[in-house]
Amino acid sequence: MPKIMEIIERETKGKSYHTYKYSYDTVGLPSIDYDDDSDKIIKWKESGETSAPKKSINLKPLADRLKELHEKPLLKYFLDGSRHVYKVDDIAYSRRVFPVVAGQIGIGCCKRKNKQMQKERFYRELILTLPDKANADGWDDTAYFAAKVKKLNESEELRRLGLQFTAIIPYSTSKAGSSDVKLESLAVGKIQDYMIEAEKRMVAELVKNKLLGQDAYLLKDGSIQYKIMKSGREDLRTLQKIKYNYNWVIGVSKSFNPESCLDHTGKPNSNYIADLPLFHRTPVARYENSEFIGDVQFGVWYIRLRDKHRTQTPFDGVVKVEKIMMDEEIKNGIDSDIIDLISANIINERNPTCYGADRRWANHLYPVFLTESYVKSKYISAEMFLNLF
Repeated sequence: MPKIMEIIERETKGKSYHTYKYSYDTVGLPSIDYDDDSDKIIKWKESGETSAPKKSINLKPLADRLKELHEKPLLKYFLDGSRHVYKVDDIAYSRRVFPVVAGQIGIGCCKRKNKQMQKERFYRELILTLPDKANADGWDDTAYFAAKVKKLNESEELRRLGLQFTAIIPYSTSKAGSSDVKLESLAVGKIQDYMIEAEKRMVAELVKNKLLGQDAYLLKDGSIQYKIMKSGREDLRTLQKIKYNYNWVIGVSKSFNPESCLDHTGKPNSNYIADLPLFHRTPVARYENSEFIGDVQFGVWYIRLRDKHRTQTPFDGVVKVEKIMMDEEIKNGIDSDIIDLISANIINERNPTCYGADRRWANHLYPVFLTESYVKSKYISAEMFLNLF
């Protein structure tokens, strides 16, 4: 039975070199250090909430009261997206050699029902990235690569294993040879963008099915400050187009760049987060970046979940929270009572811990940990995936 690269070689008239295959997860390149964008700058210059507090707020009394009153948790759905990316070959077109990168994407949403976590929905998608030179005849890329996906999925090997590839995505080779451009990074970026689009698609489905609301928030693991996409589905490319899907969605980042925080005077303010008392939240900062995310504003704040004396670094145990501002909130800020309620619910999600199972235990919310674990359990093994090529 022909392997995937043999089919690609034949269908695109390239030359496969059958080079060494490996997972980027094992070699550590490329890596993403933070859940948020490390280049973003958050300023507390303009308040993002109605009461405009100047100091941190103690949420322990509210969190305890919610538990005593047996209030139903505000957070009902939990979403996690991740990808495993692999270098699977090198291929030549017009006497030039280009990397071939493939990936597994996992997008999972779990819900809490009767105090138990259950699967709501899950996507597993297999993606292949090829240089744009693979379309040598200059046909429409969408139609050309869709036809190649169909050819791949007709292979006996994939049928036997019950697997299918979702897409072949071309990456640009116009800057090939430039010292500051790595083609492998461009290919990995295409898979990352596809994963983000899949997250947006899942949120859109939850909204369409009327599952989210003021008593059923979705907590998305990681940032929701999605950059403007140059490709992919037109209706999902910008936050402005999908903004109202995120009315009942919050993003929580376990890792973030503390140096990106500035006070109202523009001076570094990372010590404010490091010294945040236990179960306190910061005031909400207003964030916007038209070049990166378009005409959308966010409320951003930080919450300490763990005592810093019991963690390795002063930023362990702190999470970053994001919420898109809607209509009146852009003018007046997000209602501070809503911010407090969301924050108290996040504090109550911290236990039980996953201590020892994850080095980020101090920043984990347990339902998120379970959702992550579920998504990871659905991956094909690296050995099996690489053997397809």
